[in-house]
Amino acid sequence: MTPMNQNVFYLDNSSFFAFFYKILYPIEWLMTHLLNIFHKALTFIGFQDGPGIAWVLSIVLLVVFVRLCILPLFVKQMNSMRKMQALQPKLKHIQDKYKGKTDPASREAMNRETMKLYSDTGANPMGSCVPALIQSPVFMTMFYVLSSVSYIARGVKDPYGAFTVDVAKDIEATHVFNVSLADMFGTASGSGKITVGVFIALMCLTMFLSQYYNLRRNLPRESMQGQQYNMQRSMAFIFPVMYIFSGIAFPFAVLVYWLTNNIWTLAQTIVQVEHMPTPGSPAAETRAKRVRAREVRRREREGLPTIEEEELAKAKAAEAERAEKGHQRQQPSRKKSQPKSKRKK
Repeated sequence: MTPMNQNVFYLDNSSFFAFFYKILYPIEWLMTHLLNIFHKALTFIGFQDGPGIAWVLSIVLLVVFVRLCILPLFVKQMNSMRKMQALQPKLKHIQDKYKGKTDPASREAMNRETMKLYSDTGANPMGSCVPALIQSPVFMTMFYVLSSVSYIARGVKDPYGAFTVDVAKDIEATHVFNVSLADMFGTASGSGKITVGVFIALMCLTMFLSQYYNLRRNLPRESMQGQQYNMQRSMAFIFPVMYIFSGIAFPFAVLVYWLTNNIWTLAQTIVQVEHMPTPGSPAAETRAKRVRAREVRRREREGLPTIEEEELAKAKAAEAERAEKGHQRQQPSRKKSQPKSKRKK
């Protein structure tokens, strides 16, 4: 089966996906121009070895550019997820409180307490979903743009944006690590199959590390049990395995994009977990120790009292204040009586 036949359903105007890709055409057009601009910039600064590594680096730069553009959405999503994760023990307490109660009054009371908890903490259950829904079309577009190269080069799809037939053929002719950007696992040579297999394995590994690192480091300890946690842990193993079946069906250019995206996600996850951890999580405990150690070094460097000495001085001052107040007896105050002339008759 040729590459043209394997992914043609993405380009078929009668397919379910075609409707979405038509809506996303403006973003697709922009992506092709960005990719072409990055390639021209790379060849201008010295990557002039034919198609070569320049197109691969162009894909990497496109992923980095897009991820930087949506970084504010990611931060918003992480903050929302952090609040929701911190609330899990309290939400579980409310659920256990009304467990087995199916009468309308109990259901209403449980919903009322849950909404009050969200309101008091500023958490929003949909806060982590909305940014992801906004990001999804961007990633769908990048996937489509890279997948369409072979079809434009072969005349199956009309050129669009900066992807002319010549540009598409140039990308398709790119060979790096013994594999063409247009090759799939089934069409690659023997050494090319090894390259594709390594990329798929790295995709699985980076996705697994992102999910598992978040589960083991960024969940409150109270949440690391129960059916929901076991399901999340199972998903951390299942989703990466799905990459094996999808990775062998896509061009190597898509794998380059996918791996770069996964590496970025893993790096973001590590930064977020280490610097903005969920309260009560192992990462939060580690960060507290790290902050304390940094403060100890600062005090030693500046010749200031240690944290323990400062805490002891505060405790002694508070004890002295309590003792002083204890010796000063407060005299009871009497309510002044009104003159007889002003008393109500």
